Amino acid sequence: MAMVYSRIMDLLSEILSHLKFSGTLYFRTSFTSPWSIKVPPFENVSRFHYAYRGRCLVRVIPDQPPALVNQGDLIIVTRGAGHTLFCDPTTENLAVKLDQVIEESGFTGEGVLVYGDPGTHHETQLICGHFAFDKEARHPLIDGLPAFIHIKDYGQTAGSWMQHTLRLIGEEAGQSNLGSNLIAGKLSEIIYAQALRTYLGSEQAKQSGLAGFIDPAIARALKAIHASPQLQWTLESLSKVAGVSRTLLSTKFHNSLDTTPMGYVTRWRMLLAKKYLVESNQPIIDVAESVGYRSEAAFGRVFKRYFETGPASYRKQQRVSNSF
Repeated sequence: MAMVYSRIMDLLSEILSHLKFSGTLYFRTSFTSPWSIKVPPFENVSRFHYAYRGRCLVRVIPDQPPALVNQGDLIIVTRGAGHTLFCDPTTENLAVKLDQVIEESGFTGEGVLVYGDPGTHHETQLICGHFAFDKEARHPLIDGLPAFIHIKDYGQTAGSWMQHTLRLIGEEAGQSNLGSNLIAGKLSEIIYAQALRTYLGSEQAKQSGLAGFIDPAIARALKAIHASPQLQWTLESLSKVAGVSRTLLSTKFHNSLDTTPMGYVTRWRMLLAKKYLVESNQPIIDVAESVGYRSEAAFGRVFKRYFETGPASYRKQQRVSNSF
């Protein structure tokens, strides 16, 4: 099992790097009761709240109970859904929009966001931020996550090194020292990767489609695809690597990743190709061959099906966009 988790962490790191994943810290808060805040939805991000001190309730899904986030807990709203943070049930329906809270508090983006009645002893300090993804870089791992992940006593669950990381983020967040926001933002990326690792090892994940990521056969197949996307993979060759029959491998992929083995191969190749086109000056044919296509025409047809434009046009559009 340890070897399987090692493979999963290698895959996870690679997947996140190709999704143009980046962490951004919003602020550290000091909310004093009574308070209730409505956070708006946002696309292509996962929002997070870490309870640095105190506790609060978080409602992400309207018809389900709110999550009680105690001191030390981490909650990640995986697909940027709108949600409400509140101190107790009596305040939920009085929620104020986040933009209004920021305006009323006079928060400028530096220091601590202070909101609520002064003088109360019921304070909640949160570290809040988001993890952004390239909107075109979809992956079954991210798509398969639940609406939110709630990890209790996150520092202890993840290990003593994470406790030190969280403490450091808490100290850096809200400071005006040179580089504090950059340091806290980079550390928050570690939080996300470790949170996914923790979630994938939980009973909750084992009962979901994401259990496939810790299935030894799927892990072997994914590792091979990621290591050598240029090979002429077939269902037969992948099943041999996975150590199971073609039928069983197809069933596992369908149940766990909602795709076929060859569908995953194509999706991963397109994710890589998109990155190579934008970040390198390789000729189109070289990009095509590096992801398993022997002709530029065949590569172009598949790429256009995924991104609605040909490789050359896509490269030009992205470079013009990135130049501004």
